[in-house]
Amino acid sequence: MTFHQLFSRAALVSKVGSRSAYTSSKPDFANPNWLRVGLAFGSSVFLWGLLFKQHSTDVHEYKVRNGLE
Repeated sequence: MTFHQLFSRAALVSKVGSRSAYTSSKPDFANPNWLRVGLAFGSSVFLWGLLFKQHSTDVHEYKVRNGLE
């Protein structure tokens, strides 16, 4: 088989085996998926909490190492 035949066969398989990225129905903005909204905001709050906790720990360690506390 030549390169062209292999490439055309691979392109055909990839087109047949792929799904469309578009959906047939539009999202309903009047009725959001509250589970996904809660997970998004909850994970954001959790990560910000970890960030502030780590920052507080780092500032405390800096002050202890430099004799400021």
